[in-house]
Amino acid sequence: MNLGAFNFGGLFNPVLAWESLPFVLGGLPVTMLIAIVSMGMGLILGLFLALARGSNRIILRWPARIYISFMRGTPILVFLFILYFGLPVVGIKFTAIVAACLGFGLNSAAYIAEIDRSSINSIDRGQWESAKALNMSYLKTLRKVILPQATRIAIPPLTNVFMDIVKATSLAAVITVPELFQKAQLVTGREFDAMTLYILVALIYWPVCIVISFFQDRLEDRYSRFL
Repeated sequence: MNLGAFNFGGLFNPVLAWESLPFVLGGLPVTMLIAIVSMGMGLILGLFLALARGSNRIILRWPARIYISFMRGTPILVFLFILYFGLPVVGIKFTAIVAACLGFGLNSAAYIAEIDRSSINSIDRGQWESAKALNMSYLKTLRKVILPQATRIAIPPLTNVFMDIVKATSLAAVITVPELFQKAQLVTGREFDAMTLYILVALIYWPVCIVISFFQDRLEDRYSRFL
């Protein structure tokens, strides 16, 4: 490869990037909306799936295992296409943003469920037995004793899931969601400089993830008192 003949200056046009920045940043609120709503949905559904997955009742355990296996074993892009383009065939229609939130939320719930299950299982069984000896109900034991400790263990992997959702929202561009990457593609189609816009988008995602990491550290400090 002849690096001397390679035009590095053609990789990135700072003038175009600066002029396009306000338009591309206009997709950031949509990106974060989808990520936050999807993460919230995933946290709620994931906890129920984790508890069902660890249940002794087959009627709860096996449906949860099948759901988790299916969602972890299928590409999110395919699931987005099913929700947005497939379901209208049977009369079920979602807007692009709603389809994206449902897709990422239902998909992330499977990964969150496994994180929650392993975090809960890491708590010593003696604490369950001690709570039972104090005549505490299952739900009260879970809420007052187990979950506060399991939450701190789960924070780092859950943060990774959230970061993955934030970055994966770029896939929602294929179903016309006006998020960061879709905005960049619109400028690319007009200016015919894909590399500059792709680098610009990468430079926007990076500090967003740094901010998320900052909040992760704060949450870990907050829950460290349960150690």
